[in-house]
Amino acid sequence: MGTNTTAENLNPLALTMWDFSWLERRWTGAGYEDWDKALSELVERGYNAVRIDAYPHLTASGKDRKWKLLPVWSVFDWGSPMTLDVQVQPALNGFIAKCKEYNVKVGLSSWYREDTENVRMGISSPEIMADQWIKTIENIDRDGLLDNIFYVDLCNEWPGSLWAPYFENNPPELTWGGWHTTNSMTWMKKAVDLFKKAYPELPAGISFEIKDLDVFKERDVSFADYLEPHIWMSQRNNNEFYRKMDFEDDTFSYKGFETMAAKGYALYHSDKKYWQDLLTRYIRDLSVIARSLNQPCMTSECWAVVNYKDLPGLDWGWIKELCALGSITAADTGQWIAVSTSNFCGPQFTGMWRDIEWHQKLTNHIKSAKVNNGLGETKLGRRIIK
Repeated sequence: MGTNTTAENLNPLALTMWDFSWLERRWTGAGYEDWDKALSELVERGYNAVRIDAYPHLTASGKDRKWKLLPVWSVFDWGSPMTLDVQVQPALNGFIAKCKEYNVKVGLSSWYREDTENVRMGISSPEIMADQWIKTIENIDRDGLLDNIFYVDLCNEWPGSLWAPYFENNPPELTWGGWHTTNSMTWMKKAVDLFKKAYPELPAGISFEIKDLDVFKERDVSFADYLEPHIWMSQRNNNEFYRKMDFEDDTFSYKGFETMAAKGYALYHSDKKYWQDLLTRYIRDLSVIARSLNQPCMTSECWAVVNYKDLPGLDWGWIKELCALGSITAADTGQWIAVSTSNFCGPQFTGMWRDIEWHQKLTNHIKSAKVNNGLGETKLGRRIIK
C-alpha cells in the first residue's frame, strides 16, 4: 500500500467518497458508467482509497435480486434523481475487484437507500443490522476480495433520519447529531461488537457527526475502531454560515442552490479568516481528543459546505480553497489515517474533478504526511499497512 510499510512509517490514505453513485450513476454521462475510466482518473489524481455503499439490507434480503430504488433527492448529484432498478451483486464484488486492479482500497458504508418495498424498515434491532453486514461481507469473502476492504462503517451519519429511519431515538427528534443518547450508544455498541465477533480482523464502527466536542468527551466510543467525523465549515458554531444566509435546503428544488449562489461567495469573502478559523480550530480540537483516546480519524465528507454542484453563479474557487485548507490541516495533525479532499471528489462534479493539478497537490500532501505514533498499532493502522 504505497509507503505504508511499517507502524513507524505510516502515511494517510487519500480517500474519496463514491457513496451509492458507483452503482446508481451508470447512465451515459453520469460519471460511473465506465469503472475503468473513473478509477484511472481517480488514480491519476492521486487517490488510493474509496468509500462506497454496500447496500447491506438489500444484499442480505436478496443479493441477486433487482431492487427498485426511490430517489432520495433530485437536485444533488449523488445517486440517481429518478426511480432506478439496481442489482447489488455481482456488481459490488465486480467493483471491489476492479478497485483492487487499480490498487485502490475500499471502505464499506451504507446510506440504507429506500426501495419500493422499504426493506430497511425491517432493521428493528442491532442484531439484524449486524447480521445483514455479516452476510454482505461473507459474499465478498467468498470471492477472495476481503483483503481489499480496509474498514466497515455500519451506517452513514448515524442516526440521521434520512439514512436510519428504522431507528427511533430518545427523544425522537434527536436524529442528526443525536448519536450520544443512551439508546443510540447501546445500539451502536451492540451492532459493532456483533459484527466484530464474526470478522475480528476488519476495523468496524459507525460514522456520526460530532457537533459538540464536550459531549464527545463524555461518551465512551472505544467500541469503534476509528472515528469517521464529517466536518464542514458551514456547520460549525451551530450552522452559523448557513444561518447568516437564511439558508434552507430543499432536496427536490433549487432553492438552496439559489441562496448559495446569491450569498455564499460574498459571505465567505466578507470575513474569510473567521470562517477558515472556525474550520481549522475544530479539526485541531478534535484531533487532540482523538489522540488522547488513541483513536485514528478518517473523514470522507468534508471541509467547505455540504451541498454544491455545477450551476450558474456557483464558483468552485472558494470551495476548493476551504477544502485544501481542511485537507492539509487534518493531515498535518497526524491523527487522520485517511483524508478526503471533499465530498465532491467524483467525475459527476465537473468543476472540481477537472482540476487535476489541485487534486494531485493535495493527495501528495496527504500521502506524505506522517501519522502519529501509536496509530499504526491500532486495528485500522495494521489493516492499512497490510
